[in-house]
Amino acid sequence: MRRLTLLLLFMLAFAGCKDNSKSAKAKKVAVIVSTLNNPWFVFLAQTASAQAKSLGYETKIFDSQNNTATETDNFENAIAAGYGAILFNPTDANGSVVNVNKAKAAGVAVFCMDREVNSATGPTSQILSDSYSGCVNLGKYFVKQMRKKGKYVEILGIVADNNTWNRSKGFHSVVDYYPGLQMVAQQSADFDRNKGLEVMESILQAHPDIDGVFCGNDAMAMGAYQALAAAGKANKVKVMGFDGAEDAIQGIKDGKILATAMQFPKVMAQTAANYADEYFKGKRDFPKKIQVGVEMVTGKNVSDYIAYGKKN
Repeated sequence: MRRLTLLLLFMLAFAGCKDNSKSAKAKKVAVIVSTLNNPWFVFLAQTASAQAKSLGYETKIFDSQNNTATETDNFENAIAAGYGAILFNPTDANGSVVNVNKAKAAGVAVFCMDREVNSATGPTSQILSDSYSGCVNLGKYFVKQMRKKGKYVEILGIVADNNTWNRSKGFHSVVDYYPGLQMVAQQSADFDRNKGLEVMESILQAHPDIDGVFCGNDAMAMGAYQALAAAGKANKVKVMGFDGAEDAIQGIKDGKILATAMQFPKVMAQTAANYADEYFKGKRDFPKKIQVGVEMVTGKNVSDYIAYGKKN
């Protein structure tokens, strides 16, 4: 009888530990972002973390430094530390899939923010910007401002990221119909401001007579503008970006940047955190992919916007 009592006590204690472990896991949300070197991603990460905290979860932000190996380490650390959900901004549409699948196998839900992974089954849900449509509008505005003629340069983001090509395809779906517009160079600067500066400096040596620059994000646009200003061409070349970052909004007000496409990182980050909360509470039927609309910002309507969003 004494043995039976001890066995029951042991089983109850074990069950208690198991429940506590599950409870602890359910109270932790990891935020893994591609890089914290870009203020836009800092805003995305901090907003996601703040929303998860407001819902009662312990959070931690991991910086993948635009490196899939670092991203893998971040996933392994988050899984080992008992995080129950990951709010994720991937570094590579294909290369990040293995990390998402690893989390799924460990019972950890993954909600992608802004950037997608090429997997229909790995992420619990993906909340993305409608980059293609946003760049269709930028393309139309670019054609109008260039008066349908001139030489231009395209600076691409990370070539392994779907946003890079969705933006490029949206822009070219309009601009390529105008034979008077000639693209003289197309080069990647990895969504990085310093690389945008270096790439623009290099292109200017071969093509000093350009009239326009289309950049896949605002950081590269600001870097390109810096190179143009140093070369004395800032007033002659029209520069466009994408994101709605603080310096780009100010750049439009100052007449440095022609236009940008405003994304809404707050919407994406808060939606991802809210989804994680609903997941912990038992919901499972999430939309596999959501596209958040973007809005074009120019000198005419820039007063309606602030960094990373629209004025209330």
